[in-house]
Order: sequence, then C-alpha cells, then structure tokens
Amino acid sequence: MKIARRKTLHANIGVFGVGLDTYWNQFYGLYDEMLNKMAVFNAKLEKFPVTVHDFGIIDNAEKAYAVLPELKKADLDLLFVDMVTYATSSTFGAIVREMNIPAVLVALQPLSAMDYANACTYMQLCNDDLCSVPEFTGVAVRMGKAVPPVILGMLENDPVADVEIAEWCRVANVLHDLKRAHIGHLGHVLEAMLDMHTDPAAVTAAFGSHVVQCEPDHIFAHYRKLNASSAEVKTMERRILDFFDTPAPKSDPLTEKLTAKDLSTAACAAVALEQFIAERKLDGLAYYYEAEAGSDMRTLMTNLIVGNSLLTSAGFPMCGEYDIKTCLAMMIMDRLDIGGSFAEFHPVDFSRDTVLVGHDGPHHLNIADRKPVIRSLKKYHGKPGSGASVEFNIKTGPITMLGITVNAAGKFKFVIAEGESMAGPIPPTGNTNTHGKFEPDVRTFLKRWCAEGPTHHFALGIGHHAETIKKLADCLEIESIIIAKG
Repeated sequence: MKIARRKTLHANIGVFGVGLDTYWNQFYGLYDEMLNKMAVFNAKLEKFPVTVHDFGIIDNAEKAYAVLPELKKADLDLLFVDMVTYATSSTFGAIVREMNIPAVLVALQPLSAMDYANACTYMQLCNDDLCSVPEFTGVAVRMGKAVPPVILGMLENDPVADVEIAEWCRVANVLHDLKRAHIGHLGHVLEAMLDMHTDPAAVTAAFGSHVVQCEPDHIFAHYRKLNASSAEVKTMERRILDFFDTPAPKSDPLTEKLTAKDLSTAACAAVALEQFIAERKLDGLAYYYEAEAGSDMRTLMTNLIVGNSLLTSAGFPMCGEYDIKTCLAMMIMDRLDIGGSFAEFHPVDFSRDTVLVGHDGPHHLNIADRKPVIRSLKKYHGKPGSGASVEFNIKTGPITMLGITVNAAGKFKFVIAEGESMAGPIPPTGNTNTHGKFEPDVRTFLKRWCAEGPTHHFALGIGHHAETIKKLADCLEIESIIIAKG
C-alpha cells in the first residue's frame, strides 16, 4: 500500500531563448528554426509537474530589459536559458543581475556532429549552442552571481541531457515548496539537545520558509472534542489497521501487541493533528512538548507518532524533538519524491559492516520494504509517555542521507551521504531501523560523517541523489559536503 500525496508537486519554470538579431536578416529561416528548437526543449519540460512560462527569444539588450518585469511577475522558481545559437551576453547580463532564482544554461545542439562535407555557416549557427556559454558564465560572475550550471548535449536522443533536465525540474519542485512553506514550531527543545536549537529567522533567510509558532493547545482544542466512538476516530482506526501490521511482542519487554486503548489514542491524536494542520495551513511540523504527568495533554503530545507517519508519507513532514532543520531535510527529500524519514544512527553491526539507521518516529511509510508494524510501547526510552510506535525496514537498495546542521557562523550546512540499505534483522523495539552500509567501511564512514559537525538527526531517502541535493544547496547558496566514498 502507498499513501497518496495530498498536494501535487509543482514549480513555475521560465524559459527564454537567446540569439543575435543581426542573424535574422542575414539567414532566411534561421529565426523560425530557433523557435522550433525551443519548442522541442519546452516539450521535454511539459512531461514534468511544472508550469512552463515561455518568454520567446531575446536577441538584444533592449529586449532583455523589456522582459524583466514579465519574468518577475511570473513568480518563477527556476529559469532555463536556451542557448539556441550564438548570442551576445547583453541578452543575459541585466536578467541574471536582477533575478534571484537559479538560472540554468541549456546548450542542446540538433546534430551530434556537423556534416563537414556539406557544412555551411547556417548549419554552424543552428548548432552553435555552446559558443556563447563561456561568455554568459563570465558575465554572471561580473554581475555578482554564481556561475550558472550548464546542460550540454544534443537536442534529441540524448539520455544524459534528458536526465539532467529532469533533475533540474525536481530541484525546481523543491524550491517552489520551500519558499512557500509554513512550518509549524511547537513546544520546546528536548532538554539539553544543543544541536536542536534553530533560529526561525535564519530558516526564512536561507530557505524562504515561514516558521509558524504554535501552541500545544492548538492541537488539544481539537483532541478534547473527540472520543473513542467519534466517526472520524473509528475511520482513522480502520485506516491504521488496514495499513499497519500488529504482531505479537518478541524479545523486548517494553513492547506488547497493539492494545485497543493505544489504537484509540493514536487515532484520536491523528485526527486532531490533521485538523490542526488544516486549520493552521501548515506544510510541516517540528515539535516537542512533555506536559504534566498524567494529563490528557501529555497523552496527546506523546501519541502523535502514528499520525505523524501518515502525514509525512502524504507529503507533510512531521519531525519530533523540535528539530525544524531535519523537518526541512525531510521536505526536501519528499519533494524529490525519494521519501524522507526521520533518522539517526543506532548501534553498529561490525559483523555485517553496517550501522542501524532509524528512529522512534515519524517515518515516510512509502519507503518501507514491507507492511509496516505498530507495537504498543510501555514507555518511550529517554522521553515521557507510552503508546503506539511505528517499526519497519527501509527498502533494500541505494539510500541517501541529508543532515542539515549549523556552523559556528550560524549558517546552515548540508551534510550528504550515499549508501545501501541492506537486508537484515532489526531489533523488535517498535522503532524503525535499517542496516545502512557505507563505503569504504562503516568505521571510516561514520568518522567522516561526524567530522563534518552534523546534527545527530538526518532525513533518510531511497536512491542515490547526493549530486541533486548538492545542486539544491548551491541554488540556496548553502554550504554542502558529500561524504567521500573512497
């Protein structure tokens, strides 16, 4: 079973071609041929969940200045500059100076090689996509901007170029949601976790996301209106039982088979959480709150794990221990459509040369390798409360980790790594775990990861996507490091 995404992926992508106006009178038909090249490129983009805004061909400085208001009005997330033929950098300089979004130069020539025996200037101009790329990158630097990335290849039948186009569309999906996201921040840092402290203004500065300060009472107001016999609670119970397995306990005396009481509490908390998310128009939540022992508030706040996992899997990252940095990392992975579970390192398996990677919730259930499990826990280790908790293995195969930390200057940093999720037994403790295998060996990898000054949490997704995440970091002007494999 897979939980459907509640909000569809989307991005606003701008495209304009560049050329030299002098050519059009010199070479009859060239302008129309350049428009046809752009149409082929635009058709590639329309396969992805993006809206394409086509601004035509800009072939002189006057047009570059004239199109700027329209570019800004379109509220773009990413800009493709289609280098259909040679163009002077005046077609680009004013635009790159004014636009504060990533620009990608696209140089896709129609021919794999010129027909040299029958070559002519017209043919060369039709395939001169690369010619002004160095001029454009140099001018970007002179305008105080980063060097734009380049997609270089053939217009058709080039799988390498097509993969890069798809990758940039996925980056645009992430950028679109990050800068519009409303992330709830509820409660306080789990006592003594200094690496959890995050400045909400720094989040807005780096990602564009707005941090919505929430109170536990905002959820409790919905929770106290519910009871075990409420129709929406019964519906949630059925949803939970349909989606999760509820096995008998094994070796851990803290676990037991899911009790009717814990199921009802988890369902009530999940319904209240969904109502709260809708009411506050949130796109994610980072929380931690203990409340008074024995209170209904404590029951609620310590039983959000199941509801959190359902919401995370539907595209709303929910993050415990008040860790808004990892909430953002989970959102990044979700918008890349690669999962994004809340994770940390657990014991090392020196026999298998792996390390257990997981947490006590929440998790992205769509990347489970089999039907996920719910167990009742008599206590949550290291925290108050008890109740239902989620357990599963991640799908076997390639995995990527993204930790977002903060350096001494208060700036965010991405710590990224790739590895493999290996088949193997996990402890039946009501916590998600998977065997992570990393190159060159588990000892060296973990030392290298720790040497980058990470937070102890990270987001875990499937597939190898380190380079894509690094591209995103570059777009956001955030420092990033991919842990070396060799």
